[in-house]
Amino acid sequence: MQIEEEYIRLIFGLKLKQLRTDKNLSLYGLSKLSGLSKSYLNEIENGKKYPKQDKILILSRSLGVSYDELVSLKLDKNLAPVGEILESGILKEIPLELFGIAENDLISIISNAPTKVNAFISTIIEIAQHYNVGIEGFYLAALRSYQEAENNFFPELEEAAVRFAEAYQVDLSKPIKSEELAAILQEEYGYTIMEQGIANDPMLDNLRSIFVPSSKRLLLSTEIDETQKLFIFGKEIAYNFLKLSVRPYTFSWITYNSFDEVLHNFRASYFSGALVVPRDQLSQKLENLLHQDTWSDTNFLELLNGFNASPETVYQRLTNILPNDFRFRNLFFLRFTHKKGDARYYLNKELHITHQQEPQANEYNEHYCRRWISIKTLHQIENQPKDHHFDSQISVYENGSRYLVLSSATPDPFRSDHYRSISLGILLTDRVLKQFKILNDTAKPEIKVGITCESCSISDCELRAAPPRRLQKVKRHQETEERVAALMKAHAGKPEEKA
Repeated sequence: MQIEEEYIRLIFGLKLKQLRTDKNLSLYGLSKLSGLSKSYLNEIENGKKYPKQDKILILSRSLGVSYDELVSLKLDKNLAPVGEILESGILKEIPLELFGIAENDLISIISNAPTKVNAFISTIIEIAQHYNVGIEGFYLAALRSYQEAENNFFPELEEAAVRFAEAYQVDLSKPIKSEELAAILQEEYGYTIMEQGIANDPMLDNLRSIFVPSSKRLLLSTEIDETQKLFIFGKEIAYNFLKLSVRPYTFSWITYNSFDEVLHNFRASYFSGALVVPRDQLSQKLENLLHQDTWSDTNFLELLNGFNASPETVYQRLTNILPNDFRFRNLFFLRFTHKKGDARYYLNKELHITHQQEPQANEYNEHYCRRWISIKTLHQIENQPKDHHFDSQISVYENGSRYLVLSSATPDPFRSDHYRSISLGILLTDRVLKQFKILNDTAKPEIKVGITCESCSISDCELRAAPPRRLQKVKRHQETEERVAALMKAHAGKPEEKA
């Protein structure tokens, strides 16, 4: 009912504004004509208020239209697209407030050019449908944009993790054990933790935990290790300590029912990461690493292994701390998955700080560049199985951008013969190289890389998985245009005069 009433207010406001502008009346002019205050009329047009019957009669007489015409929800052809957008509920699905946008401001923009804006929104929807982007994909894209806009650093969550540690006497100066957080969940929040709550069900083999709110039971998969258990406990504490009641009950998630679930899941994950990999400890280790004379993979691995956390959690924390504490403002984070023997590699998580760097998900079903260290580490762990395979390289893209890329590949504990790689790319700008001289002497070869094989111009690539079809298509179009231009030039002379 609330949504319906809001919809009626918005439609009435749009109609009033259109009728007023059609009569060439300003708000001041309509106020003078009707005797209603300018501020009151402005609130009506913005959908904040719906006038009473006597006020509607005054407005209808002032604008020279019937009462029924003014209150009708039927819109003319100019405003019909706006009505469709409002009625569809799409604006309710977009987390506008997250980006500081008021819904009424957006509606005002739409109403000022309804046909063009409706065409634009329809195009976006069509593209989303064409690439099979559902509402969950939209939610995740909105969250990623939010993270990138904030440089993926959220001081209120960092501070909340510290406040929690102080309140519950958790020593963040040394690695936390899962037993410590389990005790807090049980004694403070009334949880019952079932260590083998998820077992022997192939339909649930990708889940790490399930929370049952009615009984406060936390069911754990038998496949999780200590670091995963610790991270899960940290998330559950976050939901309670931060009072995030709207949340998914499974990890990993099955489906998201609202954007709040997506946002709160992220906030809980961030909080847990800040507990497991505390900012002060990570910053100090980074300070020591970055002020050495030469780069060493061994030293980075010592940093990586210095926390009771998975490589992915530490890499995620690096994307929080490096941009804020060390001003590494151009980073990318990638997570690839791969099945043994499969020719495909899937990019299912990405983050780009400051600007959209080259490695990013594509929807063309093309082959990612096999020269990426993200792909190489997956290939290496597939052929030489181990718990953790690390490697790094300097990747040079066609536009000249140089990145130091660090990559860790691990087996997927929930799926046999599946692997995943986590990669962090640091853009080697002049400022970064000047400030951190260690990055000038990495002893790493520079590897020229592309994006996908289909669009790659590296002619002598020994790892190419597909011909450069998209590049060839572009080249053919260019040659065709040149031929057409030459023909037009050859036939551009004056027409022969008639006898």
